Amino acid sequence: MMLDADPLSGRAIRAVQRVIQPHVRRTPSVSVRATEFGMPGITISFKLELMQCSGSFKARGAFANLLMRPVPPAGVVAASGGNHGAAVAYAAMTLGLKAKIFVPTVSSPAKVARLREYGARVEIVGDRYADALAASEQWAASSGAMPVHAYDQLETLLGQGTLAMEVEEQCPELDTLLVAVGGGGLIGGVAAWYRDRVDVIAVEPSAAPTLHRALEAGRPVDTEAGGIAADSLAPKRVGSLMFPLAQQFVRQSVLVSDDAITEAQRVLWNQLRVAAEPGGAAAFAALLEGAYVARSGERVGVIVCGGNTGAVSFS
Repeated sequence: MMLDADPLSGRAIRAVQRVIQPHVRRTPSVSVRATEFGMPGITISFKLELMQCSGSFKARGAFANLLMRPVPPAGVVAASGGNHGAAVAYAAMTLGLKAKIFVPTVSSPAKVARLREYGARVEIVGDRYADALAASEQWAASSGAMPVHAYDQLETLLGQGTLAMEVEEQCPELDTLLVAVGGGGLIGGVAAWYRDRVDVIAVEPSAAPTLHRALEAGRPVDTEAGGIAADSLAPKRVGSLMFPLAQQFVRQSVLVSDDAITEAQRVLWNQLRVAAEPGGAAAFAALLEGAYVARSGERVGVIVCGGNTGAVSFS
């Protein structure tokens, strides 16, 4: 399909939405007065993207890739901490394509099980996402399978941008939107859609400050990659395609502790009965911990981006 002259324009995102719409869900949002979270004077709108097909926002980018690029007979290959792999496997299963997914040892058993449920061939390689990515690239070169990058691919960014399009339709009065960051596919798509219409805030674990360090350095750089959300928010460095968007349109980058992420999971479950995985709760953790302090009267959006977790035990 033909895209706009600006490959990451709002018009291009709308075009991708029309392509993937038959295969993805329009996930709900819920707005609450933040007094029940001990934050009087603001309204929080949660975008419940953990209810998306395959359990995270990644399904949007996965379908964009598989529907907009020519897939060879060898099928597709992806590297993932779990969510991207699940999304690619789900999209491949839906479209009748072969999929092989490489994951690191930090991937949760729940995520690996989901990959296999969707019929993908799964290979566990190395300790971190970078190890799985290297193995997937070798497989793509030897097999002829089409690589589907988790974040540094145009179609991936456009697919994730459709989430921001939905948020604006559902919550048009937002002042600020908090977005968890791993490799940057989601926040890149969000920034591409919103531009300057809301304040986009990047949230990362302190143990994996990938975008934070890149913004300080003025370019993507290698960083540490650990912490409780390492299976979804701990790549070696952010993507090159999203970085200019982050530099221009991300208003602030904040870091949160693992303890705050765990507390955000607990509060989301106890107050809303939302079972978020650590990466999915990270954006909310910024409010709870005070890494991002909202002003009185502010209307804050929070993307709960994933729910591929094991049995709920957040009490």
